Amino acid sequence: MSARTTALGRQLVTGMGRVMSVGFSPDGRTLAVAGWDGLIPLWNLTDPAHPVPFGQHLTGHTGAVISVRFSPDGHTLASGSSDKTIRLWNVTDPASPVPLGRPLTGHTGLVLSVAFNPDGHTLASAGYDSTVRLWNVADPAHAKPLGPPLTGHTGAVLTVAFSRDGRRLASGGSDSTVRLWNVTDPARAQAVGQPLTGAYSSVESVAFNRDGRLVSAGADGVIRLWDLNAEHAAQWICSTTRNVLTPQQWHKYIPQLPYAPPCP
Repeated sequence: MSARTTALGRQLVTGMGRVMSVGFSPDGRTLAVAGWDGLIPLWNLTDPAHPVPFGQHLTGHTGAVISVRFSPDGHTLASGSSDKTIRLWNVTDPASPVPLGRPLTGHTGLVLSVAFNPDGHTLASAGYDSTVRLWNVADPAHAKPLGPPLTGHTGAVLTVAFSRDGRRLASGGSDSTVRLWNVTDPARAQAVGQPLTGAYSSVESVAFNRDGRLVSAGADGVIRLWDLNAEHAAQWICSTTRNVLTPQQWHKYIPQLPYAPPCP
C-alpha cells in the first residue's frame, strides 16, 4: 500500500500579495504568516480542515516581514523584517497577541532569519549586514543583545538554526558557505573550525537533525548532508586510507616519533 498525501480543507487565501515565511506553534494549533506588506496574521488550525483567522493582524513593522518563529513553549513569537528590526510578541492567547518590549535593533540591513534555541532563552538573527546576532530573550519583554555580533560571512547571512542540544548554531550565507558557532555560552560565542564549503551559490536553508547531523540547501539546487561528529569522521578517514601510511613513510617524514599509525 502506498502512502498518499491529501490536502486538508481549503487553501488559506491571505490577500497579502507575497508570503515570506510561515511558522507553526509547538502544539500545531496556530500558524503565523510573515507578509510582504509588513503584517503578521495568525491562523487557528485547531481543526486543520477548517482554518480560521485569529482577530487582527500583528502590526508594527515598517517593512516586509521576512521570518517568523515561535518559541519552544509557544508563548512568544519572533519576527524579523526588512525594517532592520526584530519584534517579539506574547501569543499565549493568539486571539489577543501583545507586543513585548521595544523592537530589537542593531542590524544595519534586512533581518532575514530568526531562530530560538531549544530552551527558548536565546534568539539568533541573521542579517543582510553579514552578521549573526544573539539575543537574551529569557524575559522577552526586556530582551537584550548577547555579546558582539558574530562575523565571518562575506555576504548576507540568509539562515540560522540551532542544534537540538542548543550548543551549536549554523548559519548559511550568500557567500556560499555554512559556518558553525559554539554557543554553549551565547555571550561568548565562537566560530567552530573552518567554513563548510562546496555550494556553488547562496546557502538559503540549514537544519540539524536529532543526532546532530546538519543539512544545507540553496540556490544551486543541491542538498548537502554534513556529519559533524569527529569520531564518525575519523572512522570514515581510516576506512578510506587504512594502511596507506607504511612504517617506511612514517620514518621518512616523522623519524623523531615511534611508529604509531593513527588508524587501527
